Amino acid sequence: MAVINARPGAARTGTAAAPPGKLPGLAMAVLGVALAWTVHRLVPAVPMLTAAVVLGIAAAHLPGVKARVRGVGRPGLTLAGKRLMRVGVVLLGLKLSIGDVLGVGWATVAMVLVVVTATFFGTLWLGRRLGLRGDQPLLIATGYSICGASAIGAVSEVSGSDEEDVATSVALVTLCGTLAIAVLPLLHHPLGLDDSQFGRWVGAGVHDVGQVVATAQTAGPTALGEAVLVKLMRVALLAPLVAAVAVSVSRRRAHARAALADEGPADQQKRPPLVPLFVLGFLAMVAVRSTGLVPGGVLDGAQHVQELLLAAALFGLGSAVHLPSLVRTGGRVAALGLCSWVVIAGVSYAGVLLTT
Repeated sequence: MAVINARPGAARTGTAAAPPGKLPGLAMAVLGVALAWTVHRLVPAVPMLTAAVVLGIAAAHLPGVKARVRGVGRPGLTLAGKRLMRVGVVLLGLKLSIGDVLGVGWATVAMVLVVVTATFFGTLWLGRRLGLRGDQPLLIATGYSICGASAIGAVSEVSGSDEEDVATSVALVTLCGTLAIAVLPLLHHPLGLDDSQFGRWVGAGVHDVGQVVATAQTAGPTALGEAVLVKLMRVALLAPLVAAVAVSVSRRRAHARAALADEGPADQQKRPPLVPLFVLGFLAMVAVRSTGLVPGGVLDGAQHVQELLLAAALFGLGSAVHLPSLVRTGGRVAALGLCSWVVIAGVSYAGVLLTT
């Protein structure tokens, strides 16, 4: 009798305590991707990934929608922002081959290395001096120097960054990359760049691949080809950067364990892998592309899938942005974004002039 009486109560307790499933949030992400694709089709100058971030931020603040986004949709949207981002980063490797990198010459390779190094460490240093919270300096530095939101998502996976820090960093990098689409073409001729030089400048200085395409295509096919090639060289540096962050995180946690004499053996299992699985997947896709055996139709299909996955991930990340919190650090975040933008634009401009 006691058992019979306990079961209804247990059922009620289980129902009340059960967390929301992931399907509602994933359905929201799918709807967000569909809307972002529609925006891109109607206004081709707006990349689908940019539209996805903006729509995610809007959904998190619209009356009547925000409660669902922050409640029942949160588990699925978080899953999209993390897991789908990983798969999208892996497929990003199919855009790059070793032959493409070797074909541009060592001078251009050196230029890209200098641009990435100066932007990353300069942004990281300034972000810490400005007192930005948590991992925001690291994430913003990564996004500016490598490949925008994709790089932020990849590094946040190994750094264990707070979701709000990730969302804020994505919002800033996406905003600046979107502004580049309008601003950089206006500087094409005043800066004395021919089409090829302009393309390399865009590839070295704009964050997301889609934003690079949208910016460079204004100067024609020559500029677009140069821009994409230089941009993909920056993407190739994602793997060593993520591996370096993973090593740094592992060392910090090792020091923390050593400082705590009563640390249990279970915590020894929490150290991140030195090379995360999705980074190995990215490198594997680069190797596969380099063989030249993958049909063009397969590459095109993989690119579409990659864009859809990243759009879903960015919608999920955008939905985690909390504007009131962003406003509280908005001045410092905006200052970092502006300074980093000046650094990468200036260093890449000098690099292009010296190597062409």
